[in-house]
Amino acid sequence: MLPLLPHAFAGLPEEFYTRQIWEGFEHPFIAFENFSLKQELGIQDIDGEDLLKIFNGTEILQPLKPLSMIYSGHQFGQYVEQLGDGRGLLLGQIDSIDGAIDLHLKGAGKTPYSRFGDGRAVLRSVIREYVCGEAMHALSIPSSRALMIVGSNEMVIREKSESAAMLARTAKTHIRFGSFEYFHYNNQPENVKALADFCIDQYPAYFTKTPKAYEDFFQVVVERTASMIAQWQACGFNHGVMNTDNMSILGETFDYGPYGFMEDYDPSYVCNHSDHQGRYAYKNQPYIGLWNCSALGHALSSLISEKSQGEILQSYEVTFQHTLAELYRKKLGLEQKQSEDAILIQGLLDIMESEKLDYTNTFRNLTQALSREATPELNSDIAKSWIASFQDRHEKEVLSQEKTVTLMNQVNPKFILRNYMAQEAIDAAEDSKFSKLETLITVLTQPFQELEEYNHFANKSPAWAQHLEISCSS
Repeated sequence: MLPLLPHAFAGLPEEFYTRQIWEGFEHPFIAFENFSLKQELGIQDIDGEDLLKIFNGTEILQPLKPLSMIYSGHQFGQYVEQLGDGRGLLLGQIDSIDGAIDLHLKGAGKTPYSRFGDGRAVLRSVIREYVCGEAMHALSIPSSRALMIVGSNEMVIREKSESAAMLARTAKTHIRFGSFEYFHYNNQPENVKALADFCIDQYPAYFTKTPKAYEDFFQVVVERTASMIAQWQACGFNHGVMNTDNMSILGETFDYGPYGFMEDYDPSYVCNHSDHQGRYAYKNQPYIGLWNCSALGHALSSLISEKSQGEILQSYEVTFQHTLAELYRKKLGLEQKQSEDAILIQGLLDIMESEKLDYTNTFRNLTQALSREATPELNSDIAKSWIASFQDRHEKEVLSQEKTVTLMNQVNPKFILRNYMAQEAIDAAEDSKFSKLETLITVLTQPFQELEEYNHFANKSPAWAQHLEISCSS
């Protein structure tokens, strides 16, 4: 039996959501099942076909109180008054060893917030979300994850006719910055307060009831957001659509759309073909994170003074810079903090940019530069000078070279999700062949292992895939 909990969010006033059933498929099938996540949630003994019945709505369980959440948000900097779950439903919560976990169904049909959409997701988009959630989790970056991809023989129209699918998704919360914005801009301060109180009460691992509970709540959200984005930057991840309705209050990465892991290092990298101005470029993500936190602060202005907001927002850059510096230091195999480390890190990034080096592979191969007898791939005069500085810096470390190599290989992945990999898995899946997706998951969930039989996955994208265009289409 699925260990479901009483649905906490459904206990909020009716202004927060719309209760409804969902539209299952006539002929659903399990396209992919996450056995690893089932194990972690303690539901490994529940048969996949039984889960399929639940997710497709064939079997209705009493604790499930499906609802579509209402929220608004700033999309590409412009406030949009009402968004909400246009193709997803919050089904309930699963009881796990880590506490209550949200169970959400994406592609479940029309809701009051679908606007002109059909409420469906397509196989292409749910595969992209599934694989990225697993890749990010394996990189130790907080992320939503999916339990199952539900396939169908139904077709929907996007730029072309595509197979409809649903994604059973888990996350610690589905409450977004935009959830607070909706009530603030609709002049409902009582509901801003009710939502903040709900968060503080429901997520005690993150928030505490103190005399300054709302300031402390905002402080945690700001710091977790800054930390998450520092982790994105360190692994070269570009989210693509950092709208405030896509920002989790618990600092989890979710709502994957036109994301991309940067290949050749380019700070101006834009993964979203629809982002014509480059608002959400890789280099802008830290600033957008702060901008979004500021928007949340404004939405909390009935609870937190402008002065307190400003003071709390100042901690964003401190947390971000500290976290990113620590991550880069580990990527360079440096355990001890030295004043020249920032210059060393920036020097490498400058070389990678000027020589158009692959971000992931360059860091992974840095172990070759530890020995003065080695001949790493960085061959320009500037690069050779940097390597000498890198080796000099390591002489101040106390760990053996062997231990340093081990530690560097534990933080610098050999494998990341390059867009062509997802595309090949999608193309095969659309032809009802899921073995490529299975292989891809095998590789992405072991990003730091050598996995010599899968060495080709560490190569740069083939020529045909170097300019794949990914947009927000779902």
